Amino acid sequence: MPEPADRQADRQAGRQAGRLAIIGGTGLAALEGLEIVREARVETPFGAPSGPLRHGRLHGREVIFLARHGPDHTIPPHRINYRANLWALKECGATAVVAVAAVGGITHEAAPTRLVIPDQIIDYTWGRAHTFFEDNLTEVVHIDFTRPYDSALRRRLIEAAAAAGLDVARHGTYGATQGPRLESAAEIDRMERDGCTIVGMTGMPEAALARELGLAYACCAVVANRAAGRGGSDAPIEMAEIERNLVQGMAQVRRLLSQLLHQDS
Repeated sequence: MPEPADRQADRQAGRQAGRLAIIGGTGLAALEGLEIVREARVETPFGAPSGPLRHGRLHGREVIFLARHGPDHTIPPHRINYRANLWALKECGATAVVAVAAVGGITHEAAPTRLVIPDQIIDYTWGRAHTFFEDNLTEVVHIDFTRPYDSALRRRLIEAAAAAGLDVARHGTYGATQGPRLESAAEIDRMERDGCTIVGMTGMPEAALARELGLAYACCAVVANRAAGRGGSDAPIEMAEIERNLVQGMAQVRRLLSQLLHQDS
């Protein structure tokens, strides 16, 4: 079926000018202040993305927004179609991706509600479709993943946070776990020995897939809670506490994104 003319024009304009895509995680299923121009349901060779891609303007800048867990937050981390999500963003003209994610804090510096801009990642996930390069290849492809996050985009996030007066952790190692359950205290002990400072469930394969597609990718992580065994007691992690912290943390994310887009406009 021929592609509608407006979608062709939208993709062409996006590729020429470059667009920022924002992937919203838990606590950011919608982007406040986004003037939506249209919503696009994109089909990809890997199936459907988590939901419609919302094209719009925020602070005068064209952006594309996608809710990672779906518009109603119904897709668990291990069932997200990461390949479809990244492919759709690339197809619609995105050149850079800011991935917002809720995480647990392992180290003392990763306190609840604080923002972390990680510079490294360790993958503990399994069974996820984690590459575009596996079928009908003319040669085997190995991407360089020494620095998993784009340094220039990370720097822009850090500068925007400083301009907005936000106290962010400028370095960190994201430990990506399978989920959807939270981790045991022993697992968190192991992850800290491995060098992880925060723990989440969606960081991989998202970061690697973005690299395979040539998308500049950086993560803005919001610490929603102390990780298992790090809260000073044996009390279970309460979802109500996570939700309270995310309200405050996501307000900071919106300030950071506002400043980032203001600087780029």
